[in-house]
Amino acid sequence: MHQNTGRMLASKWLKTTALQTNGYVARHIPPTRIYSAANLKSMLDRYGMVVLKPVRGAGGNGVLKATRSGRGYRLQARSRITAFGSFAGLCGHIAKLKGRRPYLIQRGIRLATVGGRPIDYRVKHVKTGAGWQIRAMVGRIARPGLFVTNLCRGGTQVTAGQGIARSLSPRLVGSKKHHMRHLTRTSTALLESRFPGIGQLGYDYGIDRSGRIWMLEVNTRPQ
Repeated sequence: MHQNTGRMLASKWLKTTALQTNGYVARHIPPTRIYSAANLKSMLDRYGMVVLKPVRGAGGNGVLKATRSGRGYRLQARSRITAFGSFAGLCGHIAKLKGRRPYLIQRGIRLATVGGRPIDYRVKHVKTGAGWQIRAMVGRIARPGLFVTNLCRGGTQVTAGQGIARSLSPRLVGSKKHHMRHLTRTSTALLESRFPGIGQLGYDYGIDRSGRIWMLEVNTRPQ
């Protein structure tokens, strides 16, 4: 892959904007903006909870969750939760944690849970001599007290079918897996036309408590 293409693909913002050009895929992407205090304020006012992610980064590193609670705000970094009485206090703390790294703000999705722990799904799509193939589809349950499900953060892996059955309903396993496969294939075709040379992609999907599928992230070097 061309070095510049690789660098562009490391950017969650560029991947998100490429995927949003397709109306079907765009409906499954949580509203996302570049981090600024004004964008944070408007998104917290609108959604009550947002996730903050480095524009470049993987494995759940640097991911924060901000919530409006009563008249104040809360920020979760890994298992540590800090409360703030003012929006300025929240922004000052985020500035310290993020440093000079550019960040994204994504609408927070209230994921379906297994035993009170959020679950999301990783779908690995690999290009072979016979074309693109889905190689794995697994559920990842967050460690108690964490909101990120990454296995390097102590998450628990289950099959996608087990995860859907336990967090939603056994009746929904077939349809949700089919929907994730279709979203994956459509999105890969979009990304490959925009960024030629990609050979593997890891899609992170969340299913909210009402059963709606959300594409949380696309990784170009899936672990």
